[in-house]
Amino acid sequence: MKDGFLKAAAFSPALRVADCTYNAQQVLAQLQTAAQRGVKLAVFPEFCLTGYTCGDLFLQRTLQQGALDALEWLLAQTRTLDTVALVGLPLLVHGKLYNCAAVLCRGQLLGIVPKTYLPNYGEFYEKRQFTPGSTEVQTVTVCGQQVLFGTSLLFRCRQMPSFVLGEDLWSALPPSTFHALAGATVIANLSASDETVGKAEYRRALVANQSARLLCGYLYASAGHGESTTDMVFAGHDLIAEDGSILAETAPFAGDHAETELDCQRMEAERARNTSFELSRDGYTTVEFDLELTETPLTRWIDPAPFVPGDPKRRAERCELILKMQADGLAKRLEHAHAKTAVIGISAAVILLILFLLFRRKKQQ
Repeated sequence: MKDGFLKAAAFSPALRVADCTYNAQQVLAQLQTAAQRGVKLAVFPEFCLTGYTCGDLFLQRTLQQGALDALEWLLAQTRTLDTVALVGLPLLVHGKLYNCAAVLCRGQLLGIVPKTYLPNYGEFYEKRQFTPGSTEVQTVTVCGQQVLFGTSLLFRCRQMPSFVLGEDLWSALPPSTFHALAGATVIANLSASDETVGKAEYRRALVANQSARLLCGYLYASAGHGESTTDMVFAGHDLIAEDGSILAETAPFAGDHAETELDCQRMEAERARNTSFELSRDGYTTVEFDLELTETPLTRWIDPAPFVPGDPKRRAERCELILKMQADGLAKRLEHAHAKTAVIGISAAVILLILFLLFRRKKQQ
């Protein structure tokens, strides 16, 4: 975590529909091994404690209590883990059922974020069981703890202030937009996106574009093997993006997880440089938490030549574009000055480079 790097991972554990005990054990097993690798942020899919495809079983008190028992057990088992985890579960609050993401760290519930936009088209019918979440933050009792409940919640690490976490789920105007404008540098998306032909490419583009638009790190954890296939199939397509680039990805049906390091300080610097990125924390509540400040060995690939594509075709296209840009700019200046002739100065370094290339070409011939 030193120098602003955050080791993060998105998981799609194999689940059993409505078997909360088994599902919690699967989540814990992956959390424990991730913590040993130095992962500080772990994101699991939507309804990972129950399974997404429970249907009207969600309305049964037995399943609701089973999810709470599983969450309480997870809290007890993770007291010594130096990792923030997000897990999905149904939660009954004041007589209404919500699709929630629970944020936990070292045995404490930092907050619970209900889903705002519930899909109710095609194969999705979440409004049959669930109520949309509200931006109003209130305090509820969950697993014996007093915890904040609402969509306008952010989570900041005291030891690394550049790590500010927000939770997101898809919609026409994603909540992540408001989270980022309120200061979130990392967005977690707990999802249960079913797999259809071509959807992986679409999903990949959405995640990359949203991370670029918001100048943030973005973790996407989707439901995978174990869900009911009555109406849908889930591929466990996990993604981690940063400022428009996909840093880590689990191929659909690969049964693995996505893991990499996010550069949170870079996100802060990009936002400071971009003067059109106007922060507004109105209406938001920030919950602070503690993580041990440790060294983060980098596994992400660092391009040694970021401005020169390695692929010959892309390099040729970029060189052609640069030539056109320079030529167009020069033509405009000559046109504006009404110049009949022009003298182009070439630096000694450029002359030496041209001579070197000509010499090498002649030698090859």
